Parts: sequence; C-alpha cells; structure tokens
Amino acid sequence: MPSLERKTLMSSRSAVQKYDMDVDFVRQGSLSVATEAHQIAWAREEAESSGVDFLDEQQVKTVINSPDFLAGALDHQSTALVHPAKLAWELARVCRELGVEFYEHTHALEISDAGDTVQVLTAGGSIMAERVALATNVFPSLLKRHRARIVPVYDYALMTEPLTEEQRAAIGWDQMVGLADMNNRFHYSRPTIDAHGNFRILYGGYDAVYHFGRKVRSSYDSNQATFNKLAAHFFGGFPRLSGVKFSHAWGGAIDTCSRFFSFFDLTHGGKVAYCAGFTGLGVGATRFGAKVMLDLLSGEKTELTDLELVRTKPIPFPPEPAAWLGVKIMTNHLVKADHHEGKRSVFLKFMDKIGMGFDS
Repeated sequence: MPSLERKTLMSSRSAVQKYDMDVDFVRQGSLSVATEAHQIAWAREEAESSGVDFLDEQQVKTVINSPDFLAGALDHQSTALVHPAKLAWELARVCRELGVEFYEHTHALEISDAGDTVQVLTAGGSIMAERVALATNVFPSLLKRHRARIVPVYDYALMTEPLTEEQRAAIGWDQMVGLADMNNRFHYSRPTIDAHGNFRILYGGYDAVYHFGRKVRSSYDSNQATFNKLAAHFFGGFPRLSGVKFSHAWGGAIDTCSRFFSFFDLTHGGKVAYCAGFTGLGVGATRFGAKVMLDLLSGEKTELTDLELVRTKPIPFPPEPAAWLGVKIMTNHLVKADHHEGKRSVFLKFMDKIGMGFDS
C-alpha cells in the first residue's frame, strides 16, 4: 500500500492530467542534503524508505555541486515540483468551468448555526449555506476557539536572474530536483524554467520571523535584513555563482501551529469543517486538507477522518508576551542544536515531550 503522502501526490497528478492544468508539474524527485557531519547518519536513515537513495559526498555532488554537501537522500517518489501561482489560477479556471462561483474580497465576519443551514455574516450582508469549509490560513479563524492555535510567521525567498550555461554547468543540477538541507533552520531551493526558457534558482527559508501580537501586515512581506542573509547563505553554498544577481525577493505569512502540520475540526452539528496550520507545507498539503474537510462534511467515517492527526488538535500557543518570548527561545535553541551536532537541549526535549517541539 503506498504511503498517504504518495497517494496524495498520485491523486494530484491525476487531477492535473484530467483537467489539462498548466502548472509546470514535474516529478523528478527531491534531495535532502547533509551539511554537517552528524547529518550523514540522518541521510542514511531517510534512505531506508522505499524509493529513496543514499548518496555519499561524491555522489551527491554529481546531482547538485556544492562544497557544503557531505551526503544526501534522493527521494524519487514522494515529491513533485509545481508553479504555485499557476496552480491557483488553474484551480480557479477548472472550478469556474465546473460551475463554481467566486466572490473575492468578501469579508466574512461571523458564522452561526441557522437550523439546517449555516449563516455567514459579511460586511455587505449574509450568506446561507448547507455546508461550509473554513480555510482562513494565517487570518483569525471565525471559530474563536482555534485562534490561539495559529501564529503567523514570515518566510522569505529569493530568485536568481537567469543562469548562463557556464554557471549552470558549474553546479550541475541537470534535473528539476527540489533541494533542502537537514538543519533545524533549513534552507529550501528549487530550479525553475521561466517563460523564456531560462534556468533560475529559487532559494529561501532559514528565518521564520514572528511579530509580537500575531500581527499580519503587508509591510512585513519585505525584509531586507533577511534578504541579505539569504544571499550570503546562497553564495556560501554555491561560491561558483558569486557573480549572479537576484531579480526577485519576496516574503509572506505562514499559518504555523505547534505541531507544524495542519489540524482539523468539525462544528455546528457537522455543517462546518475547518483546516489550518500548514506551517509552510500548504502548496502540497492543501489538497489533502481539502479532501479531509470534504470527508468530514460527508458525515461518514473514512480512512482520512480516522487518522490521528485529523482526530487530535495541536496545543494552543500562550497569550502575549509568552508567545513572542517562547518563539525567541525556541529559535535560539534550534540554532544551538544545529551547531552542536544536532544535540537537543533540555528545553527542546521538554517541548518535544509536551507536543510543541520542532520534532513533535
């Protein structure tokens, strides 16, 4: 039986093919790399899974050449690359063709039970619905009991200008393989082919910035200090690309929960389903989240609704200033672990034990 992750990926590919969706769907694998000696054993452990190959230092550099890479685990089966914006546009297109109506910029204020239906109060009136799926991401949930379970953290990324043939040859990366390192504060990266056929590299991660009071503001989407830090890390990992410039830099808020993966709920007598807390995994996992919500709203017990992660909830975050202070302490201890052979402090072990740690 394929893993749930692989089954979801196969389902996604089937939908892309069925509706002829132009989303740059590529399934050539993903590479997790060890950049510290103690992580080599982690790469070997990952390679114990079906469809994952262990690569030693020489082998990993034939896939992507960086002096930082000491080993790697190349997953051939459970990962695909996709263009997120094209995915959103194509999903909207297919939905419209199937008769779905969209009402963008409609501010939902409150949700209440209305007997056999649900009433959603908006700034311009109200909407009556037999079933409601709530997917509010980083924004405050209409279900107040879940507002403490989500905090917004800001993630940032860079995009290189097109690489020359010589620059690409210097790093290899001949296939469209995703890339991430094995640190707690990890970097993620992927190649892209732009509309003109040019090869570029997207590079992001490391910083996860939390603003006091769970604030979400468009002004936070740009962070020059983090952009500079990412650029320095990029050139440290790929010194042969030292002359490359970055054409784009951006950021955005991620809905983070304490278990670092989405959670679910069913309320209002089974008429309202809720899903949030993807923690940066939304591009791949929102399809899974949607299927779970549909199963919950059906009222039937299914393979998905029986999963422990669907039946359980993450621990809520404390109120301020404890939330802000906790995020700062957690970040500092994760950095220390990265520089001390991955050894977790007493604080991190305690957070893991209560279900609020990065490895929970």
